[in-house]
Amino acid sequence: MLDIILMIVAVILILLSLLQGGKTEGASGALTGAAGINLFQNSKERGSEKFISRLTMVTGISFFVLVLIRVLFF
Repeated sequence: MLDIILMIVAVILILLSLLQGGKTEGASGALTGAAGINLFQNSKERGSEKFISRLTMVTGISFFVLVLIRVLFF
């Protein structure tokens, strides 16, 4: 039963990670150094971005806890 819950949480975590908007210019910006221009710019998440970000964090923590329970007790 725990394995099924772990797989469901893993799929949800992957989907939430894919839903998050990119915070950089992409691979070309990383290679050319263009992403470094906005390195210290303050940009706050608002609305749905903030909700998805927090939900991803909670799902990630729950995934970590489930994996620890799985490894230590089963």
